Amino acid sequence: MPRSTVDTRRPAFWVGLGGLGLVALVGLLGGWRIALAFAFLYLAVSAGWAIVTTRVWWGRTARRDATIVGAVAVTALIVVGTASGGTPAPPEAAPVVSETLSPTVAADDVEESADPAPEPADVSEPAAEPSPAPSPEPTTTASADPARGSALAAVATLTVKGRAPMTGYDRDRFGPAWSDVDRNGCDTRNDVLQRDLTDVVVRAGTRGCVVTAGTFHDPYAGETIAFERGWGTSELVQIDHVVALADAWQKGARQWSSGTREIFANDPLNLLASKGEENQRKGAGDTATWLPPNKAFRCEYVARQVAVKQIYELWVTAAEQDAMERVLSTCPDQPLPAGGLVERGSLEPVDGVSAGAPTGDGGFTEGSGPAAPRAVDEDCVVKGNINSEGEHIYHVPGGRFYDVTVPERCFATPAGAEAAGFRASKL
Repeated sequence: MPRSTVDTRRPAFWVGLGGLGLVALVGLLGGWRIALAFAFLYLAVSAGWAIVTTRVWWGRTARRDATIVGAVAVTALIVVGTASGGTPAPPEAAPVVSETLSPTVAADDVEESADPAPEPADVSEPAAEPSPAPSPEPTTTASADPARGSALAAVATLTVKGRAPMTGYDRDRFGPAWSDVDRNGCDTRNDVLQRDLTDVVVRAGTRGCVVTAGTFHDPYAGETIAFERGWGTSELVQIDHVVALADAWQKGARQWSSGTREIFANDPLNLLASKGEENQRKGAGDTATWLPPNKAFRCEYVARQVAVKQIYELWVTAAEQDAMERVLSTCPDQPLPAGGLVERGSLEPVDGVSAGAPTGDGGFTEGSGPAAPRAVDEDCVVKGNINSEGEHIYHVPGGRFYDVTVPERCFATPAGAEAAGFRASKL
């Protein structure tokens, strides 16, 4: 029987050793376990060849020694393969859609981008689409002994499904921004500013509606901002849909009536004033992809998302539910916020609420289209404003939002507005 020898002088030795290193490097692309598996497989194959020929790249090898090397390599390969078999796949991620609206716009047309935007905060994930039908059958998971009536207990009642595609989504599917669905005479944007700001100053002649100044204590960033309505300042404080409209579209709102979607977009339960910069970072992120940087506010923020999704019967992804439970487990007694403009279990509006309500000081009723335009403002024939995407837009007499827009800049003609970098409103 030949004796085993390792001959480092042979070119075959270095070629074989290089091959071992190469397959390990290729395997490293899938992680260190895969790299080890590739290396042991390479050794097992080499040992098999040595059993047959008694020669292999490392030199002359006795069949008994080659058998031992092969057995050790195969055993190690099985151990590594078993250890790596339970590695979980990364969770699915939410496409981030910018869907914020700056308070600069009194009732502007909103154009939202379906492009991915903000960077994920605490929990991350990337996007999927194709079939319009939402994936798997609903499932629910239970939390560990949460307090009855708490937000943590409510998380377990939410339906869990895969994310549906963005097919057909458009901001206009949720009605004009911002409608006076509660019929109090003020548009929703100004209602929220009056609720969330202190030391509020309103413009005379607007029936106490249009907020021109105030102090804002931003819950998202934990900062205080002096709000002043005007060119270059209004966008510092924006109104955030806590459950983003695009996120809602992918998790049930697509099947709603247009009236329910309009009420949802203007429900104070789902709206918070926020620092514009943080609102833009969030985009259309859910709990799994974005959380306020102010950690002291996270429990209250997630509880509000849970309340909205429960009342409006929106589902959550598995990653989203896990993230909700992770945050709320640090505050198991956090209550669900009260409110909502629809009846639980029916999606019917509560008394005094209806879609197709007037927008700000203008007015149209469901089925009637826009109200007849008022006389053209001779001091501001073309009204210029900016939307939440920072786009400069102008409105002309007869346009849908002309009557209710409080301009940031005025122009004599559309050509003058375009020369200043504004584009025409689409509505």
